[in-house]
Amino acid sequence: QVQLVESGGGLVQAGGSLRLSCAASGSIFSTDVMGWYRQVPGKQRELVAVIRSGGSTNYADSVKGRFTISRDNAKNTVYLQMNSLKPEDTAIYYCNVRGAIATRLYWGQGTQVTVSS
Repeated sequence: QVQLVESGGGLVQAGGSLRLSCAASGSIFSTDVMGWYRQVPGKQRELVAVIRSGGSTNYADSVKGRFTISRDNAKNTVYLQMNSLKPEDTAIYYCNVRGAIATRLYWGQGTQVTVSS
């Protein structure tokens, strides 16, 4: 079992920065992909960025060049550095761990990010 605890959300003005952290308790395997998703009320949850244990990453087109995902395998922690924030980045951000099998899927409780114009 894996538990994920996010931190770092908050209110920021457009153009500002925030750094989200997600600490995982329990075993994180080298095959696990860690990532961040976000959701706005009334819309589907969408991928923001994911990172594999080897460091390879994928980003949503909307955040490329502004957000950076990183991972500390020794601490079982994933980070999301968000720069040049826009009002459209306002959402609840969820940490995610996805394993090699379908049943290995965990979500954090979410952290609110609000960007004011």
